[in-house]
Amino acid sequence: MSAAREEILARIRAATGSAATPDQVDAAYAALPRPYRRAHHDPAATDVVALFAERAADYRAVVERVPAGDVPASIARALAGISSVLAPDGLPGEWLAGLPAGTGMIRDDPPRSAAELDLAGGVVTGCAVAIAETGTVILDHGPGQGRRALTLVPDFHLVVVRADQIAADIADALGRLDSARPHTLISGPSATSDIELIRVEGVHGPRNLHILIAG
Repeated sequence: MSAAREEILARIRAATGSAATPDQVDAAYAALPRPYRRAHHDPAATDVVALFAERAADYRAVVERVPAGDVPASIARALAGISSVLAPDGLPGEWLAGLPAGTGMIRDDPPRSAAELDLAGGVVTGCAVAIAETGTVILDHGPGQGRRALTLVPDFHLVVVRADQIAADIADALGRLDSARPHTLISGPSATSDIELIRVEGVHGPRNLHILIAG
């Protein structure tokens, strides 16, 4: 126990006349009832995939639901007209197998500078988990997701979300994540507004977010 905490508890005991020891105070605090709601949606009664698609679209993301086997063709279609694509390590090779001839593939090995990343037309990643209630995609920058700069600098981000990665709500999502890893939460394209509420997109991240829900 820190000296500061012990001093605070000592002052409380002196003010209240309590003879409780610090261990007794901790035990009493731990025993307080906490009937917190663990979930806002019942996955058995809620179509979390449809809810995620609806909420993500509300944030102005382009959202498509595609069969798992159609992911390569859907990626190729979404990237039509983009001349160069960032592909982080660990991205399934078959995802990019259908890209048109001439599409440049940029690997981040060795790590590219911000100026080099800015020259890329877009980036393709997977994700760690998504949240249906908020339409949010979470990256933990593991395999197939790359470091944070890869998804902040390019103007276009295409993210593939497997249907089984969609959690009902924040509590469900946090329970699936490794708290020791860095996390980036993405809710639609990057956007901000000034005092006159004029919306500007692409200031702090990609101007365009395209989500493929696979499965």
